[in-house]
Amino acid sequence: MKAIQLLALHQPLTLANVPDPTPGPGQVVVDVKAAALNHRDVFVQQGLYPGIVLPVLPGSDGAGIVSAVGEGVDHSWLNCDVVINPALNWGPNHAVNSAAFTILGMPSAGTFAEKIVIAQTNVYHKPSHLSFQEAAALPLAGLTAWRALMSRAALSQQQPERVLITGVGGGAALFALQFAVATGAEVWVTSGSEEKLAKAQELGAKGGVNYKEADWHKTLLKLATNGDAAKSKAGYFDVIIDSAAGPDFAKLTQVAAPAGRIAFFGGTSGKITDVQPSVIFFKQLSIFGTTMGNDVEFGDMLKFVEKHQLRPVIDSVRPLADAQEAYDRMNAGQQLGKLVLSID
Repeated sequence: MKAIQLLALHQPLTLANVPDPTPGPGQVVVDVKAAALNHRDVFVQQGLYPGIVLPVLPGSDGAGIVSAVGEGVDHSWLNCDVVINPALNWGPNHAVNSAAFTILGMPSAGTFAEKIVIAQTNVYHKPSHLSFQEAAALPLAGLTAWRALMSRAALSQQQPERVLITGVGGGAALFALQFAVATGAEVWVTSGSEEKLAKAQELGAKGGVNYKEADWHKTLLKLATNGDAAKSKAGYFDVIIDSAAGPDFAKLTQVAAPAGRIAFFGGTSGKITDVQPSVIFFKQLSIFGTTMGNDVEFGDMLKFVEKHQLRPVIDSVRPLADAQEAYDRMNAGQQLGKLVLSID
């Protein structure tokens, strides 16, 4: 089969012919129809990810058709359209992953290939309204956003809340936006791109601000207050989803409502600095770290996507052979939505 290989750090990807995988007990082979990139893939190539093992076939996101099953797997899975859960060996504790937890695509062979072998428990029926390309865009970023928003920050699905999502334009942030809007929440966003702010409003955000402004948080509070001045928490946010951390994290505590919840799953802006403890304890704020999610959350996320007929935002689609072009676009921060590889 054809597959993308990463042979060494800081080297371009190569397209190679490698042996077809065969399923062991409890495993299935999926003929991959589409795969999608995450920042993790680029970080591995750049040597910026812990525990790197090379060479590897990268890729965490994928969707396709089950073409073979191993011993102990029900044959009803054959020819099923599936989406792959890239969270491997989460373990029995839903609150935190086990020591054996890894993410598909490094060190294990990933989805940037014509076929992949994986445990049957990591494949789920593809939401029927999604194409393979759309389904492939969903797993890692969708699961990350779901756990951050629904499990860790516990966004209410009964009582509408006000939500802030930072850095909209990235895959997980866009999913968090779509999930929150679908619950009826009032959603505001930040971005360094006016184009991405406009796209967020098309997807249901009430408004947003450019985080490149020095006092963007003050501007945001004014806009949000004007948006609904009748609310007792006017201008402030019940739930905040962040993927940047860094010095601006302190501003998030400033715009959080009393008893607000902040969940974050990234640190692209560096260390968290200048946070005033008094703001956190006098406001009774809760701050949650999170990454990926467990098997139950993955299933719940898929059900929610199907119930609300949500579709991932796709930036562009390329053939598998052009994977390095997709890496370069992500590294330059040019994408708006998911970068997808077609393997049909």
